[in-house]
Parts: sequence; C-alpha cells; structure tokens
Amino acid sequence: MDKINTGLPGGVAISHLSVYDWPAADGACGGTPHMHLACSEAYVVTGGRGAVQTLTASGYKVTPLQAGTVAWFTPGTIHRLVNEGDLRITVLMQNSGLPEAGDAVLTLPPRYLTDPETYARATAIPADAPEEEQERAARARRDLALEGYRSLREAEGPQALAAFHRAAAALVRPRIAEWRERWRQGAEASAAATGAQLDWLEQGQSPHLADASVRSEQPTGHGKFGMCGRLDVYAN
Repeated sequence: MDKINTGLPGGVAISHLSVYDWPAADGACGGTPHMHLACSEAYVVTGGRGAVQTLTASGYKVTPLQAGTVAWFTPGTIHRLVNEGDLRITVLMQNSGLPEAGDAVLTLPPRYLTDPETYARATAIPADAPEEEQERAARARRDLALEGYRSLREAEGPQALAAFHRAAAALVRPRIAEWRERWRQGAEASAAATGAQLDWLEQGQSPHLADASVRSEQPTGHGKFGMCGRLDVYAN
C-alpha cells in the first residue's frame, strides 16, 4: 500500500516551548495572546509553573499549569501564557503544526487588523536580523497584542470579541487553500488510512502490516522566537 502519512499519529505536530520571562505592563511575565481559527492545541507541561489565561464567548478563565498538567483548547480560544517560574511545555498541534504555520491571529488593536499587509508589518520578526533585534521585535508585538487583549477583556458585552473574530477570519481567508492542502495531506490522509486499515482487517486481510516502520527526529531548529516563548521545532 502507499505510505499515505509518515508524520506523527493523526497529523499532530509538536514543538518544545520555553515561555518568555519578559514582564509586561500588568506585571505578569509571559507570551503573546492570540487565537487559532481552525486548529485545537494542547499543552503538556514538562517543567516550571505558570498559567494560561483564556478568553472565549463564555468568558475569561485562568488555568494553572505545573509539571504534569495537560491542558487543551479549541479554535476561537484567545490564550495568553503566563510564566511564574521556568515554565516549559511540549505543545501538541492539530493539522501538522498549522497553529505555528499560519493559523494564528494576535490580539492586536483593531487598527492593525484591517488587512493582511498592515497586520504582517506589525507582527513580523526579521529572520536574518541579529538575535537582539529579533527579541526587540518579539517583545514589541507581544506588548501590542496585550494592548488589544486588555481591551477585549475589559469590553462589556460580546460585540468586541465578535468584531475580533470577524477581523481575524478576514485576515486568514487568503490562506485557506494552503491550509486545506496541509489538512488533506496530514489529518485527512491519516484518518483515511485508518479507515482503509479497518476495512482490510474486517475482510481478514492485513497488507498494511508489511509496511510497518519506525522513525525518530531531532529538532530542526532551536530557540526560535515564537508567539509564547522560545521554540525548539521539528520538521513534522
């Protein structure tokens, strides 16, 4: 049979995250609040302590994090990681890592959400710049996102959150075809392969067992400036 999906099970991807310890205006240390539009995400806490602040149509919530905690959330959940002491997390991402490959909109103030070009200028981190310049850019976009996040938390009624949802959806719309292809090659292909395997087993056949394989990988990049912290990333 064809080897349909050679990535991690179910089209999941992982990264290792050391959450930023940069203090913000409210005194909390941590990352950049943002939202995913088409992917769920999970945190497996491997060290330290902290919390994830979340904001949804159901309201504001704080989930404590410590070694051993597993926390996850669905699309539409605005989330902000807070580092209260060496917080380290293995992040599990749906759809072959799409949350770190485009499916994220930071909670910038509305004036930066008007079109993809304006948003990109406000959120870009120059990949070829010295590390100090990259850090300045990452901190600046974090603080800008916290400005918008604070407004969303303080807003009365659902209108502000709904407006952010609409703006975020408009920003990512030009990329949906690209995202759909990633989904087809990852999660959809993995589910289809399982369906085929169940069909064969039901018929008393097992051709896929002859294609058994074992793989392992090391991170392909270390210390990348991510939305929530420094990332060790994988190719999967």
